[in-house]
Amino acid sequence: MDKKSILDENFSIQKDKWEDVFSAVVGIVTARQIIFGDLVVKNQNWNVDLAEGTIAFGEDKYPVQFIGSESSSSETWLWGWENVNNFPQSVIELAEQIKSLGDSLGLDILTTAEMDLSEMINGHILATITCGLNDKNICYYKGPHANGAALFGVSNIDSAIFAEIDAMTFMNISLACPFEVNHKIYIEGFLYLNDTPYE
Repeated sequence: MDKKSILDENFSIQKDKWEDVFSAVVGIVTARQIIFGDLVVKNQNWNVDLAEGTIAFGEDKYPVQFIGSESSSSETWLWGWENVNNFPQSVIELAEQIKSLGDSLGLDILTTAEMDLSEMINGHILATITCGLNDKNICYYKGPHANGAALFGVSNIDSAIFAEIDAMTFMNISLACPFEVNHKIYIEGFLYLNDTPYE
């Protein structure tokens, strides 16, 4: 079965409205990030090799994509597709896909190379959207460094991360949402992407 997406025709939101798109994906991505932390990251040291296209947590390596970066000096976000560091093309494909999707949906946040950091424009938010709109099983990792942080997409990870979550986990995450969201869309998107029937 194909992975469900909020861009499916039978999921009705304003797909050119940033708040609606973010609201619809943040629940399921949050759930998966928690499990990703428990099963993959496990508070281990991390190391990235963008020339090789991998990220390691402890001794375990995974394919990596560069999503973008936060700068603590300029207080800005820069999308990876701008590629000022001349990383290999193979590690910015995910960032380029989200830009292309932003172009087709008319979402300026996904197509503006550099933006000032704020509560709703930062690495966690934009990596959440990137993972939430992607048609592959992918999570993100925020890697801090001396000048800010880099956000990476991590794939080829335990499929248990993407299994349906139970009702208690759903309730706990739903009630603890720390973001400004459209709550109706938030709940409906969470249920839809978790493949949970609802009315």
